[in-house]
Amino acid sequence: MKLRSLLLIAAVLCSTQVMAANSQQEKMKTCNADAKTKNLSGDARKSFMSSCLKADSGVASAPATQQDKMKVCNQNASAQALKGDARKTFMSDCLKKKPA
Repeated sequence: MKLRSLLLIAAVLCSTQVMAANSQQEKMKTCNADAKTKNLSGDARKSFMSSCLKADSGVASAPATQQDKMKVCNQNASAQALKGDARKTFMSDCLKKKPA
C-alpha cells in the first residue's frame, strides 16, 4: 500500500512539472508573438521579453518597492521604444498606477 501511495505521489509531481513546462512554453510563444508583432529587436526585444515573461507569472505585476516599479516601467517604455514626451507621459502614468 505504501508503494502504491508513493507511486501516486510521484505521478502527480511529474504531471505538475510537465504542466509547468507547458505553461512556460505557452508564455514564451505568446511573448515571442507579441514581440514579433511590435517588430522589436535587440535590447528592446530583450527588455520586452523579460517584462512579458515576468508579467505573466505575476512577478512584475506588483513591484515591491518604488525602485522595482521604476525598473519595470522603464523596461516597458524601452520595449515600446518610447522617446521624448511619449516616454515621459508613459512613465508618469505607469508610476502612478496602483499595484495589482
